[in-house]
Amino acid sequence: MATYVKNQLYMVPLAELHPDPAQPRKYMDPVALDKLMASIGQVGNNRDNKFINIKDSKGLGFFLCVVIFILHLSLFLSNNALADMNEEIRKCAAEGDNVRRLECYDKLAEQNKPAKVAAPTDLGEDSKPTQNHYISIMEKHWNLDAENRTNTPLIQWHHPTYFLLGAYNNSPNRDMTLDVDPRAKAQNTEAIFQLSGKVRPLPDDLLGKHFDLWFGYTQRSFWQLYNSAFSSPFRDTNYEPEGFITFHDNYDLFGLNLLNWRIVNVGFAHQSNGRARPLSRSWNRLFAEFGFEKVLNRNISDGDRNEFNLFVKPWYRLPEDGQNDDNPDIEKYLGYGEIWGVYYWQKHRFALMLCNNLRANNNKGTLQLDWSFPMPLTRFTSDKISVYVQYFNGYGESLLDYNSSSNRISAGIMLTNWGR
Repeated sequence: MATYVKNQLYMVPLAELHPDPAQPRKYMDPVALDKLMASIGQVGNNRDNKFINIKDSKGLGFFLCVVIFILHLSLFLSNNALADMNEEIRKCAAEGDNVRRLECYDKLAEQNKPAKVAAPTDLGEDSKPTQNHYISIMEKHWNLDAENRTNTPLIQWHHPTYFLLGAYNNSPNRDMTLDVDPRAKAQNTEAIFQLSGKVRPLPDDLLGKHFDLWFGYTQRSFWQLYNSAFSSPFRDTNYEPEGFITFHDNYDLFGLNLLNWRIVNVGFAHQSNGRARPLSRSWNRLFAEFGFEKVLNRNISDGDRNEFNLFVKPWYRLPEDGQNDDNPDIEKYLGYGEIWGVYYWQKHRFALMLCNNLRANNNKGTLQLDWSFPMPLTRFTSDKISVYVQYFNGYGESLLDYNSSSNRISAGIMLTNWGR
């Protein structure tokens, strides 16, 4: 048997690959597995010892099922791609003629090269070069384009940043006071603004060319701007720091040329409103967000787009001690995940968000519709500021009102015309 040196690359014959004789587990006893499952179910009822009853954890089951399904799907797609590549390599290796074999390898390598920017043609002093390298919204938002990956700022946009000057809710939560004064109640019309950003602190490809580490922060405030009788207070502010690992690649989902799977974000998020009891609200979640895209036309300018993005985000709420849990039934209203669909057409953005608690009895859901388009002021601001119209119906618009349904129409401006 040949001797191999560590950290060197070799072509290993299949005949030299053997199973590990020291593999400890070769047989799984079904009886022992049944006993283990029964033990977990019994010990899981001991909440004082901080165990989780897996049978009762519907949120965890839903979260894990979705994550495992999509990860298996991604592995299936990647394995198919590798199998196709190995078959092409095998065909090249079987070529008897040295020149044709080398041409076969060169052709295979050329097919798997990343796209390059076409060199501009000198058309004269008054002509501008044509840029043929199209970068999609998702590529720009998650730094997926290899040629522009190193030119991104430290702090980048995350979720949309906007200011809704008029947000009318025809069913505000009258049960919550605005301040210590019990007479202070919320008005139907208020202002809402959201700030969101993220940071990629590690150097490029430190975790590998397909992985990135991100830290994000999103803040959304509900401001009773027109409630001058009670000094225009902030009704609620939600703070959401998060940290997550992004795996990114480009797979044609099911090989049907319908959607390309681009990213998976897996991480932890904390959300709270920073209030004292009885107005305190908070929860901690593990999440996995799967991002897909379909670029319908790449032969258009950067400003005029025709793209569709789909985000599927299941989550699992980390359990808290009953005495310290300010909102023990929040999953009953906000469910176990959300789905976003975003369509970019020319300079317009249309978005749909759906959320549901997935319960046959006492079913509750949430719907949000977005539309944004360039503000027709001047050519200097039209690409930076958009008119933004939002409709929200359901639960969880703010943590304070997580268990109170809202029916709201809002209008204002948006500073980032991408994301979800």
